[in-house]
Amino acid sequence: MFALADHSAAAFQQCLSPSCEQRVGIDEFHLACPACGSLLDVDYDWDRVPVPGRLVELESRWSQRRDPLIASGVWRFHELLPFAPPASIVTIGEGQTQLREGGRVASYVGLDAGHLFLQHEGLNPSGSFKDNGMTAAATHANMVGATRAACASTGNTSASLAIYSSTTGVFECLVFVGSGKIAFGKLAQALDYRAHTLQIDGDFDDALRQVREVCRLEKIYLCNSINPFRLEGQKTIVYRILEGLDWEPPDWIVVPGGNLGNSSAFGKALAELKHLGLIDRLPRLAVINAAGASTLFDLYETEGVAWNGGLVEESAIETYYSEMESRGRTARTVASAIEINRPVNLLRCLRALETCDGVVRTVTDSEILEAKAQVGAGGFGCEPASAAAVAGARQLRNDGTIAAGDRVVCVLTGHQLKDPDTTVAYHSSSNDAVDELLAGHGIESISAANLPETVGNQLEEILKSVRRHPTG
Repeated sequence: MFALADHSAAAFQQCLSPSCEQRVGIDEFHLACPACGSLLDVDYDWDRVPVPGRLVELESRWSQRRDPLIASGVWRFHELLPFAPPASIVTIGEGQTQLREGGRVASYVGLDAGHLFLQHEGLNPSGSFKDNGMTAAATHANMVGATRAACASTGNTSASLAIYSSTTGVFECLVFVGSGKIAFGKLAQALDYRAHTLQIDGDFDDALRQVREVCRLEKIYLCNSINPFRLEGQKTIVYRILEGLDWEPPDWIVVPGGNLGNSSAFGKALAELKHLGLIDRLPRLAVINAAGASTLFDLYETEGVAWNGGLVEESAIETYYSEMESRGRTARTVASAIEINRPVNLLRCLRALETCDGVVRTVTDSEILEAKAQVGAGGFGCEPASAAAVAGARQLRNDGTIAAGDRVVCVLTGHQLKDPDTTVAYHSSSNDAVDELLAGHGIESISAANLPETVGNQLEEILKSVRRHPTG
């Protein structure tokens, strides 16, 4: 059986701010840098970690996949996130996801055949990419002896935290959700997995603010993506993308932007791989906001706020947030998973955009749902937030930023059954409830809808319909 080496002594937590030299051990958990209040990174003394000479060497582990740590698509890349002593690792078989050619979706986006790939993270145990990060957060919680863990959630984080709590028994689970801001498919998971669920009167940002304070006062381990260990697990999505492309970086990775954990993790993973000499070039990164939740786009593309080597113009960010509050503007999109006003990983994402020569775009809810229908017609299926990546890739192709011959990976972050009400409403014939759902999000057209046909309960009438559509 495969045995992981313990390289945790080479790991530490480092303040993100270049003006702060604070470093803390991995045996501690902080919501922020204890010296200056900035975000923390998990970092490594790579000279003390024996990494593979080539990424392709990692493929040999597939022959040992009966080992739970190899079956995990996170921990089989342990050398690239070596903070955890092997005995502390908490895994439920996450990360067994695949990179697949986009097929007909490539034509929709405007790419040459064989040049669009979909990384389907909805195939994780809880149905979303969150499990990649939650196994790492649960592992660190186990390392520091936490008995309770909590999160704020639009749905996927709560489902992921709850499944790790219920299947492993490492900790009890507390989740905060905003009132009316969670799809039933996701809330059902948290309830089924026996999470203590608090639905507060507010949105996600309110829930996150409250859970952070509760965790501080009650010494509860926080599992939102402000937690740097969460992002270490999410780095492995990049490794699996590279694995699916025979370890050759694509030209673009396109990802939805909500709390910006994935984009932050991707930038960190790619920078580390380049530093270690395991890849020779960096793909470009595109982060796609919903038009109704466009904080990153507004700041990065409109206001020009950038990482700038760590010298971020944070006053511009605070001015933006103050104006948002004074106008009572809140995020509103059919893609509930990315319906976030104040992304906690904003600074980390700005760093990733600088690292990967990145761009940010916004797409409307109509574009999201049309892209979602196109993905579904190709046989994959995804929740609305995932489809933002495909809609964004199409926009970037249309404006010439992406070339037809570029190799592009769109990350599908969640399973289609996470939000079935929206899917059925989109494809259903018009009625007052459907009209209200779509119009409430400014959706005027449903050009890719697969409307059900109503027929009488007579064989002759049914056969007429079947014969009109012989190929389905």
